[in-house]
Amino acid sequence: MSLLKFHRTLQTTDPHTVPVLIIGQLRHLTELPFERISPKLEPRVERETYVKAVSCLHPAPTDTCSLYLDLARVAVLPLKASRHNTASRAHSITKLIQSNTTGVSESIVIVCEKQDLLASACAVARAFPLYSRKTSKSANAEPPPTVHIEFVLVGGNNPSETEITEEDVLVLANVTVGIRLTARIVDAPCNEMNVSGFLSEVEAIALELGLKSKIIRGEELQEKGFGGIYGVGKAALDPPALAVLSYEPQGATETVAWVGKGIVFDTGGLSIKGKTAMPGMKRDCGGAAAILGGFYAAVKSGFRENLHAVFCLAENSVGPLATRPDDIHRLYSGCTVEINNTDAEGRLVLADGVVYADRDLKANIILDMATLTGAQGIATGKYHGAILTNSDEWEDKALEIGRRTGDMLCPVPYCPELHFNEFNSAVADMKNSVMDRGNAQVSCAGLFIGAHLGFEYGGSWMHVDMAAPVHNGERATGYGVALLAGLFGEHSKAAILRDIANQPKVLRNKAPGNGTEPPLKKACLD
Repeated sequence: MSLLKFHRTLQTTDPHTVPVLIIGQLRHLTELPFERISPKLEPRVERETYVKAVSCLHPAPTDTCSLYLDLARVAVLPLKASRHNTASRAHSITKLIQSNTTGVSESIVIVCEKQDLLASACAVARAFPLYSRKTSKSANAEPPPTVHIEFVLVGGNNPSETEITEEDVLVLANVTVGIRLTARIVDAPCNEMNVSGFLSEVEAIALELGLKSKIIRGEELQEKGFGGIYGVGKAALDPPALAVLSYEPQGATETVAWVGKGIVFDTGGLSIKGKTAMPGMKRDCGGAAAILGGFYAAVKSGFRENLHAVFCLAENSVGPLATRPDDIHRLYSGCTVEINNTDAEGRLVLADGVVYADRDLKANIILDMATLTGAQGIATGKYHGAILTNSDEWEDKALEIGRRTGDMLCPVPYCPELHFNEFNSAVADMKNSVMDRGNAQVSCAGLFIGAHLGFEYGGSWMHVDMAAPVHNGERATGYGVALLAGLFGEHSKAAILRDIANQPKVLRNKAPGNGTEPPLKKACLD
C-alpha cells in the first residue's frame, strides 16, 4: 500500500527515475508557463514537446498524452462542471490516477486554483486505498512505494492565492489520513471489523489524540435505556456498543456532536436480505467510519469548539435473540417503537445516538451520518449524498461546502407534518418502517431519527444519508471526511479549512460557452 507525501513546492526529479503524472483543466495547462512545471520533466521533456502535447488534448470528458515513454504523462480534466458538480472535478481526478499510476514511487502534480486545493488532494487520496489481504509480493512490498503529491496553483491575483504554506500541507495530510482510515474500515470485512474491531480503531485514535473514550456495551446498553442499539445488536456474538470521543478545548462556547451509524454487517436480521443484496453490507458502518476519520482530521487541524463523536455500533445478525417483527422496543428517547422491518435498523441505533448527543452531551449542533437507505442512491445518485435538516442555513451551507470539498450533497424534503404519519402504529408510538415505500423514503427514514430528538428541537440537526457515495465499485471512497472538515471549518485554526467554510459563494456556470470554458460540442453531450 502506497504512502502519500504532500509537498509545498515542486521537487526537482527526473521522470526516468520518478514517474510523473500531471493533471489539470485544459485552460490551466494551456496558460501554465513551462518553467513552472519543468522541474518534474527536464531533462527528458522539452518545452516544445510539452506545449504540443497539451495542444493535442481533447477532453471527452478526459484525455491523456504521454510526454516521455509511459513515465511522464499529462492528463486533462472535463471542460465543464455544472452547478451541482464540484468545480475541482474531483471524481475525474481519482479516475485518472487509478488508470495512470505505475504502482511504484512516483509524483502526481495537480494544476489547480487555491480554492480547489483541498478537494483535489482528497481526490488523490481516494485513489490509493489501504486495505488489502492480497498475498502477492507486489501488494506487500517493503518498503511500500511513496506517492509524492505536489501542486501548481494558478489563477490567483496575489501571492496568498498561489502559495501553499506548511500549515496547508499539514492539514491536507491530516484530512487525507482521515479519508484513508475511513475507507480502510469500510473495506474491511466483518470477520475483522466487527464491533470489537471498530472499538479498537476508536481507541487507537483516542490514544493518538490524547483523549479518553467512553464505551457503553452489551447488557449495560439495555440497563441504561439504549433500546435501539441493544435491540439491533443483541443477536450477534460480538455485543453492540455506544462509543464516544470528546474533545473539549479551553474557551469553547459551542458544542457540536457528530453521530455515526456503525452497523458492521447487516444481514437484515429476521427480515433477511436476499443473496444478491447482502454482499457489500460490510459497508453499513460507513457513517461511523466517516465520523471517526472526520473527528481525527478536525482535532488534528485545531478544532476550537467542543466536538463529540458518537459511534452507534452493532452487527444486525440472525439468531435466537434476534429482534422479531412485532417486537416493541423502548429507545433512549423514551419513545416506543413497533418493529415491522428488522432491516430498517440503522435509524434505531442513530435515534439512540442523537438523543444521547442532546441530553448527555448538550450539543446544540447535531449531525448524523449513515448508509441509511438504498433509496438514497435512487433519489440523489451515486455521487451525491442526501441531506435532510431542520435548518435552511445549514442546508445551503452544506450544499456549497459539498461542492467545495468534493463530498457532494443534494437536499431532500424536510416535511414531518406530511411524511411522519408513514410510521403510525396502533400499539406503540411509532413503527420503524414506512407504510408506503413510494413516499419519500429517504426523507422518512431521516425523520424517524429526528422524531426522537423531537421536531421542536431548538438546535440545528442535520442528517446525511450516504449509502451510495460510500463506495465506488468494490472500493470505499472515504466519503464524508472532507465534508465534515469543510462544513465545520469556521471552527478550525487551519486557514485552509476556514477559507473553505467562509469563501464567498461563486455563481456557477449556467450554460456552455459563457466565457469561462470553450463551448462543448454536441457530440460530447450525447
